Amino acid sequence: MKSINLRDFFMIDHLRIAAILFFTVAFASAAVFAQPAAAVNDASKLVTEFEVNGLKVLVKQRPAAPTFSGGLFFKGGVRNYTPETAGIENFTLNVATEAGKRFNRQQVRRELSRTGSSLAGSAGSDFGVVSFVSTKENFDRIWNVFTDVTLEPAFATEDVERVRQQLLAGLRERETSPDAALTAAQERVLYAGHPYGIDSQGTIPTVQGLSAAQLRDHHKKLMQTSRMLLVIVGDIDPKLVREKVEAAFGKLPRGDYKHEPLPALDFSKQTLDVTNRSLQTNYVQGAFPAPSLADPDYYAMRVAVTILQQLVYQEVRIQRQLSYAPNAEMNNQAVNYGFLYVTTVDPNQSVEVMLDQVNLLRTQTVTDEFIGGMAGQFVTQYYTDQQTNAAQAAELARYELIGGGWRRSFEFLEKMTAVTALDVRRVSEKYLKNFRFVVVGDPRSADPAVFTAQSR
Repeated sequence: MKSINLRDFFMIDHLRIAAILFFTVAFASAAVFAQPAAAVNDASKLVTEFEVNGLKVLVKQRPAAPTFSGGLFFKGGVRNYTPETAGIENFTLNVATEAGKRFNRQQVRRELSRTGSSLAGSAGSDFGVVSFVSTKENFDRIWNVFTDVTLEPAFATEDVERVRQQLLAGLRERETSPDAALTAAQERVLYAGHPYGIDSQGTIPTVQGLSAAQLRDHHKKLMQTSRMLLVIVGDIDPKLVREKVEAAFGKLPRGDYKHEPLPALDFSKQTLDVTNRSLQTNYVQGAFPAPSLADPDYYAMRVAVTILQQLVYQEVRIQRQLSYAPNAEMNNQAVNYGFLYVTTVDPNQSVEVMLDQVNLLRTQTVTDEFIGGMAGQFVTQYYTDQQTNAAQAAELARYELIGGGWRRSFEFLEKMTAVTALDVRRVSEKYLKNFRFVVVGDPRSADPAVFTAQSR
């Protein structure tokens, strides 16, 4: 096995930028690295977990925090839709937050304005949510509004039609975006025959066709505690939350919802799909398999993709100036994938260069010293991302729903720092292959032989 020595790292143009960046960060963060990981693990003791009538509740206390955030999450995501009802949950939850039985639309807006609060509904591929943010002193007022619109939404005709037009405007805008077209092309290829193929935001025909009665019916199906998870973060007494939850949700039916796993995506071969579109440049994305948040490989793959991101940027933009913003990223879904991305007038050369960087990770091993240098970046990014109550609530929910349980969220830094150079090499060999490439642009610019050349 060939190993790249850290000293040699600086001599290799492919890795120069990544090495300089991460090695520098390592020196800045080495003194504080061990302690933050321990501190984060201690923070798990601030989470109180309990169940009310089948509804799991997580309350994370942040002493002295002047605000709180929370969300009622609905399990299922695409499991709750059909092709004919694509977007129904997003539509339902958006309309629900407009008005309830006790608070009409004007009263909801007045309460939110007076308290500086926010309330929103949305849905994605893995779950839906009604989220809220307010100040500690206004907890009771916002809780009353939140439970009213969540449990007994009005679904008034004027609210349904107002939200329908808002959603349609967003969908029409999406149709004009090359990046949106690229995402649509990628999902068409990658999600063929998969539940993820049902668009959680819907399509123009489905959103146009959904009736208020269908929204009410979908809401009724969601009102089962076996489908729900409530998460609240802030300086809030868990005992108070329990009392509130018992009063509001204690009489809901439990239901018998079972969160069945989704099938794997097809990465059996490397492919190219081209969408003909007259653009000044070509948009390219190449999806590759990636472990989910619940998979032990997730953390090593995060490191590998971060290195790949730097390699691609250095070679495609800095060295060859083929694109302004080439990238490599990894999604965060129950059934996961990562992707290469580039906009360029020369897709063949750009993709060839990117695949060379992939092969570099697959065939060479960086030093553990270099990998350790990345710790600082992840420590900094972790704390930056987790500064708000809303971010912490979302993190707890994401791990609970698709990441193997909320307690694993407090293992992030520990798992990241345990990643070795051999781990990075191993996951690169395992996952960075069988790319599913899509191109939006000039079909003549994409040579299938380049795009389907298998990683060595």
